[in-house]
Amino acid sequence: MIWLIVIGVMILSYVIQAMLQSRFDKYSQVPVTNGMTGAEIARKMLRDNGITDVEVTSVAGKLTDHYNPQTKTVNLSESVYGQSNVAAAAVAAHECGHVLQHARGYAPLKLRTALVPVVSFSNKTVQWVLIAGVLLVAITPALLWLGIVMFAMSTLFSVVTLPVEINASQRAVAWLENAGITNYETKPMAQDSLKWAAYTYVIAAIGSLATLFYYIGIARSR
Repeated sequence: MIWLIVIGVMILSYVIQAMLQSRFDKYSQVPVTNGMTGAEIARKMLRDNGITDVEVTSVAGKLTDHYNPQTKTVNLSESVYGQSNVAAAAVAAHECGHVLQHARGYAPLKLRTALVPVVSFSNKTVQWVLIAGVLLVAITPALLWLGIVMFAMSTLFSVVTLPVEINASQRAVAWLENAGITNYETKPMAQDSLKWAAYTYVIAAIGSLATLFYYIGIARSR
């Protein structure tokens, strides 16, 4: 049963990524009425919310956009930073949504940030611990449970990420409308593009949970 879930998650992940790319390409052809680029929109959203200590920069790649709270930078991909369209507006505003979460002390973001060093360490070694734990479960069952606990941290990170991403999108859509950047025609487009981006985090969390239950099942059966 667990393998059916894992395979299903892999297929869904592929479909969602394809749909996200399709939506981004589609809405990249729809200009925003005021002609502002992604970078200009991001800077305006920060100014409108009284945030002056965060820099908006350009990074290489496509859909590589992210907010780095350590360096206080909103990093926009080339397809967002200098482009003036609904997709770029939605992505830029979403990343600024994370800035607002950080500034307002949004609890799920604080929890996710606290988990980062733990998850970073765990991700470097957890697969080796799990493999060794499965192979040596008859001798040292505690090793497998150690791997499960480490993997559970990554799963928790994936689950906590969901409200963080959804809330950032909600902030983005609301501000875009209030600022007059989207209207009754383009607002649903911005919502749709961010919805498919959120689905990538949903499927990642489901996949992580399925894998966690798989290893727990192995440990309990041995």
